[in-house]
Amino acid sequence: MTCGGKYDSGNCVSDILREIADAQSDLLNDCVTSCEQSIADLLGDTSPSNGLDTVPVILYCKGTCKPFKGYGVPADDLGDAFASFYFRVKSVDKDNCAVLELLREENDPKKDPRSPVEQHTSDLEVTGVCITVDLDCFCHITCLPAISAF
Repeated sequence: MTCGGKYDSGNCVSDILREIADAQSDLLNDCVTSCEQSIADLLGDTSPSNGLDTVPVILYCKGTCKPFKGYGVPADDLGDAFASFYFRVKSVDKDNCAVLELLREENDPKKDPRSPVEQHTSDLEVTGVCITVDLDCFCHITCLPAISAF
């Protein structure tokens, strides 16, 4: 079964993240809502030159079906750890490992939100904080509408 248009690795989450990573890397070389619609919006299939550069995603852990929360620390402040449920895919390798960048709203007061609904999403931005995950640990992906995160 394939759920991405371009890839068929047998891992649906991995295939969609690969497609998003390819689409985003075509736009930037730097580090009805559905995944397919968000990818089409990102690529400008619906409105060319729209300035969109990111498809925010939420991943759900296998077994628990709970949203995955990533933690990171900015390079400029090692004491200021924060968490996020929202990610920008940077890359996916052939072994189903992905590099994800944590997305946050600038000056979001919640350093450790308890759920995605507690985290502000009105103006998600890149943070420069990336984590590496094993995509075989996830069973579900939710794509938010494409945004401009830079």
